[in-house]
Amino acid sequence: MCFLSYLEATCVCVILTTLKPFESVSVARKMKNRAGSFLWNLRQFSTLVPTGRTVRLYPSGFCRPKIVYSNWNLFQSYLSNFDNRMKSSIRYLFQDALIFKSGGDGFQTKGISTAAVLTVDRLLCPRRLSFNSEHFVSDNGLKKNFHHEPSNEDVLTKRTKPTPINCRKLSQECNSLSDVLDIFSKAPTFPSSNYFSAMWTIAKRMSDDQKRFEKQLMFNHPAFSQLCEQIMREAKIMHYDNLLFSLHAMVKLGIPQNTLLVQTLLRVVQERINECDETCLSVLSTILEAMEPCKNVDVLRAGLRMLVDQQVWKIERVFTLQTVMKCIGKDAPIGLKRKLEMKALKELDQFSVLNSQHMFAVLAAMNHRSIVLLNECSKIVTSNIHGCPFKILISILQSCRDLQYINIDLFKGIADYVATTFDMWKLKKVLFLLISFENFGFRPVSLMDLFMKKAADEPGFLNVKSLVSILHVYSSLNHFHKCWTHEFLEVMASALTGSLHHISSENLLNAVCSFCLMNHFPLAPINQLLQKDIIHDLLTSGDVERNVHKLHVLAACLKLEAPCHKDTHLVLPQLPPTSLHPHAKVAEVLSSLLGEGCFSKSVWLPHNYYIDFEIRMDANRSQALAFSDVDAVTSATNIQRVAVLCVPRSTYCLDSTHPRGFLAMKMRHLKVMGFHVILVNNWEVEKLEMKDAVTFLKTKIYSPEALSTADIDLQSTC
Repeated sequence: MCFLSYLEATCVCVILTTLKPFESVSVARKMKNRAGSFLWNLRQFSTLVPTGRTVRLYPSGFCRPKIVYSNWNLFQSYLSNFDNRMKSSIRYLFQDALIFKSGGDGFQTKGISTAAVLTVDRLLCPRRLSFNSEHFVSDNGLKKNFHHEPSNEDVLTKRTKPTPINCRKLSQECNSLSDVLDIFSKAPTFPSSNYFSAMWTIAKRMSDDQKRFEKQLMFNHPAFSQLCEQIMREAKIMHYDNLLFSLHAMVKLGIPQNTLLVQTLLRVVQERINECDETCLSVLSTILEAMEPCKNVDVLRAGLRMLVDQQVWKIERVFTLQTVMKCIGKDAPIGLKRKLEMKALKELDQFSVLNSQHMFAVLAAMNHRSIVLLNECSKIVTSNIHGCPFKILISILQSCRDLQYINIDLFKGIADYVATTFDMWKLKKVLFLLISFENFGFRPVSLMDLFMKKAADEPGFLNVKSLVSILHVYSSLNHFHKCWTHEFLEVMASALTGSLHHISSENLLNAVCSFCLMNHFPLAPINQLLQKDIIHDLLTSGDVERNVHKLHVLAACLKLEAPCHKDTHLVLPQLPPTSLHPHAKVAEVLSSLLGEGCFSKSVWLPHNYYIDFEIRMDANRSQALAFSDVDAVTSATNIQRVAVLCVPRSTYCLDSTHPRGFLAMKMRHLKVMGFHVILVNNWEVEKLEMKDAVTFLKTKIYSPEALSTADIDLQSTC
């Protein structure tokens, strides 16, 4: 046992000598003499018991020995005990990946100095310090070359050591997610993020059904839980970009967000957020954009905002800037939004066409309406519109709607491009564009004419949803074509009649109401809509207030414009009262022009119609009559009732004087009720001086013949 104690003490001396090479010369020589004796004895034992002992630092921070014994002998029990004691010493002395080898050629002696071979696997621990295994420090403190001759055990260790896995190569070699997990189970390597990134790369190549099936196999694979545990252990030591790439892959692969795996990585990302460079900033922004709100996500988003606020002027790439802007959220501080806007304006010269196209969605995502930035990007998009994908066009229009941004040149550029290349577009895609245009009240005449003719010629693509949408667009924009409108409406009515057996009550109401706005009354759909059970369903379910309003429109149209349904009577609830006030300036102008008592304000008519002012004139509209004089007149044929409607811009199609659907229908119905309709644009009257406003309304109210006669009379008196 004395020899055993001496052997253990000598081992400790070897470790201390290696870690502290700057002791005094006398002490060092004593230690080396003991080390030499120990190594000589160990060489003798190794001829009987050749062993390969490898100690590797696992991601959890502990060293686990991996021992391979080729023979068994009587010293086995002692060597096992000695290895355990030595392992505990190494665990506290070395925190990096350590490989300790012993054997016949495991050490090399030069002079009286003896050094153990210490190598650090940099692949396993990239964030720690590493030693150069090709050099050692000699007695006098000088660095000398240390040439290690490979032994049989070295070759064996190299063969058993896993080869680093490249994500790109792995994704090319594997055809499924399970193939990646199979490779991991055979020989796990660091970092584990490569496996997740490779699986996401493979999944992107799959169809939706195949992706769903492969994900289920991935979750059920026996190595999947091991991979998750491995990456949680490695999270604090792997490179920050690898950590983010792995988290991004997990989110895209559909791993539930409330799992321990995802939440652990979110916490580690929070702790190490100061390691973010520009690439990491972009990846982190993409991750947060794809995740649902939760405590860790909210904290990480707040940290990202602080980081962006500090580093926004250091961002060099426009793509990174846009990704960050899209991620910070609508509730970000207005100061940060403006700082990002100024950075984008500064980089405007570096914008590519793709950057300009994406800028609309970016600003919509952060809910920041930068008119200058939107105008500049609109110019770039319009001048490079040819070849723009449909997805980008729809995204631009939806973002403009969210931002309440209107650019006539942009809308016309998109509509003209689609009309020019109409034959290469599917009708469903063109319909989506028309729906987006209708949200702005924009009426692309050429495109709507082409679509009307194509839909009439090829009605096969029509289903209930597309049919209701088409009718809504054309009735809302009040679009007609002198040659194709009748044929188009007949085709739409026929398609609706064929869908009556499975159409819902609300869709039927919407479709019939659209037909009524266009002054077309298909018999079968209207008869089905007027059934008591359908009316009851509309008055008791869904958006009842909206349904009641449309049913009142239907009742007015049937009463005033449909001869075969004039006797139809619908018992409907009253519409909610609306507080309407006549235009003050127009009232003042009418008082100056006509005098008091010659017009009436805020007049309610049958069928819930409201007019701002009513004027009663003679049949030639050459003279305004006082209401007291009209009451004395018995013959209504000598009186012309004039309805003055003060209308806002929204009642017209965008950038035109073409009335939209409800205004056009109201004008028709007022004419049926015997009114001459005058439209007064509110925004135009507000800009006029009082004298000019009087002249403007005078030309509107009096007939051209009356005005010309008045001018002649005025000249003769002069």
